[in-house]
Amino acid sequence: MTDVPVDGAAAARTAAPEGLTAAEEEELRAEIAKVEEEIGTLRQVLAAKERHCGELKRKLGLTPLDGLKQNLSKSWHDVQVSNAYVKTSEKLGEWNDKVTQSDLYLSASSTLEDWNEKLTQSEAYKKTQETLSQAGQKTSAALSNVGSVISRKLGDMRNSATFKSFEDRVGTIKSRVVGSRENSTDGLHSPSGAGEKPPQDNAPF
Repeated sequence: MTDVPVDGAAAARTAAPEGLTAAEEEELRAEIAKVEEEIGTLRQVLAAKERHCGELKRKLGLTPLDGLKQNLSKSWHDVQVSNAYVKTSEKLGEWNDKVTQSDLYLSASSTLEDWNEKLTQSEAYKKTQETLSQAGQKTSAALSNVGSVISRKLGDMRNSATFKSFEDRVGTIKSRVVGSRENSTDGLHSPSGAGEKPPQDNAPF
């Protein structure tokens, strides 16, 4: 088998669709090339604009996080003003009106109100409230009495003979300790102790 040379341009070019002449095909291909060239130019312009916008944001101290927040806010605003969101909100409002105005909803609301009124007016409910109120009052009174008893006991203890005797002993011990420290200090700083020689022991061996 021998190699057959293949024309690259002819191989890349697909067969013309039916109903198109060769001139029309060439015209369309030229239009495609022109549009692709314009797309490339626009991409370059867009990239340059994005770089310039980034530089301006950096000069203003804006971070990418600020840009993300701004984009999210704009996206949420676009969603809120979109036709789909508006129609959905209107539908939900209509459904809510229909539900709240339906006989079933009104009957259920009336039944719940009747149950609540009967419950609050029942003897068991009133007794429970009274019991809880009395329990709270008794607890407060008991805590107040405990505080009074503790204060009175502490006062009695301080006025007792045992406590006073203990205070007297502590005061006596304190005065003794302070007095002994003063005596030892006076002995250390006495001038006679610094000038005199210790007595010699002349006793015979």
